[in-house]
Amino acid sequence: MSRGIDFRQKEVINLTDGKILGFVVDVQADFENGEIRSIIVAKTGKIFNSVNSKNNVTIPWERIKKIGEDVILVEI
Repeated sequence: MSRGIDFRQKEVINLTDGKILGFVVDVQADFENGEIRSIIVAKTGKIFNSVNSKNNVTIPWERIKKIGEDVILVEI
C-alpha cells in the first residue's frame, strides 16, 4: 500500500498490451488504516472527466506494478 502520493492526472498504461487506459481521476481508500484500495481511471483519456462517468474503470491496488512521476503502469 502507499501513502501520500498524488495520483491525479497521471497517465495509466496497461503493461499487458501497451495501451494507454486514460488518466487517474480518483482513488478509493480505506480511511481506517489509510491504505489505497484502487484507482479510478477515465477510459476516455480526458483529464477532467467526472469521477462518476460510465467510461471509468476501477483498477485494484494489486494490479498496479509501477508508479512513476508521470505514469502508472498496471497489468489488467
